[in-house]
Amino acid sequence: MLTAPIFRGQRLGCQVLLLMAVSVLLPGCADTGPKNPLRVADGSITSPELWRGQWVLINYWADWCGPCRDEVPELNHLNEAEDGFKVLGVNYDYLEGQELQESIAILDIRFPTLLDDPQRLLGYAEAAVLPMTVLISPEGKLHRVLVGPQTAESLLRAKTAPAVPVANR
Repeated sequence: MLTAPIFRGQRLGCQVLLLMAVSVLLPGCADTGPKNPLRVADGSITSPELWRGQWVLINYWADWCGPCRDEVPELNHLNEAEDGFKVLGVNYDYLEGQELQESIAILDIRFPTLLDDPQRLLGYAEAAVLPMTVLISPEGKLHRVLVGPQTAESLLRAKTAPAVPVANR
């Protein structure tokens, strides 16, 4: 009879200790991932909150779009330049997997391509004409939506020009 109450006491002590350990460890298990995650073709995740503090250019492209093909070298340059942009692409046809990788290789795209379209998160209308380029300010605000072919020069000018309100927000 003496061992039973000690056993119960040890069990209760272990439960209390376990409960205390869980309460200390659980906050460390909280979801620390980005809000509004967007999948990238390389398997990584990004989010508008991770772009804060830098100019972001989101370019909508398709491999069948001649002007889109012409823009790629300029976009690659801007992505790699110190005074350029963080360039992200969105495939207009929403290709994924091998088909997307082949299009990226054919066009020699050297900037990340998003699998998820950020237009709803950022408050602009869906791309209806290609190419379409969206500029996001370092504060995370929609700066401009540009339709039609762009050059590195026109994009750098658009970055320094005043923001243009977008009607379809």
